Amino acid sequence: KLLYATLSCPNPKCEKGYIAEYNNHGSKFTFKSIVKGSPKTAFYSEEIQKLSPMFIKIYNEAFTAEQMNLNEICGVGYRKALEYLIKDFLIFQKPQEEDKIKKMFLGKCIKDLVDDPRIKTTAKRAVWLGNDHTHYVKKWENKDLTDLKKLIRLTINWVESEMLTLELEESMPE
Repeated sequence: KLLYATLSCPNPKCEKGYIAEYNNHGSKFTFKSIVKGSPKTAFYSEEIQKLSPMFIKIYNEAFTAEQMNLNEICGVGYRKALEYLIKDFLIFQKPQEEDKIKKMFLGKCIKDLVDDPRIKTTAKRAVWLGNDHTHYVKKWENKDLTDLKKLIRLTINWVESEMLTLELEESMPE
């Protein structure tokens, strides 16, 4: 069994409240962890869910980090999520090139294999900003996490539009 206790920090400069979780060992309780609230999650269309479940998993992990103010690591997570989205999309479009796509650098995948100019434009720039979150010196000083997320959102929109258009063309051939 577990015991939950609502506590406050004893430091007079802090005094923030928190919930602690304790393991119950009969008459003895041992600290287990501090319980965090449930973070919000981002939801995606059925097309994106089918295309790249790992994109959604990684994106939501980065989103959780952002909600916890772990701003130095969430950008890296968003960049990794983008890689799954793009590579899964390319594998969907070009299944015969799956092994090649998996091994290629993301920037090269976008440059050489992405056909839609809108996806190419937004994904390339998202990679630039995502990479900025992994390096010591930022190249794009005037851009931040909001810009990275906006570029990823635009990329998702174009990928989704491509998939929906293909579905329509298949269901209504000329």
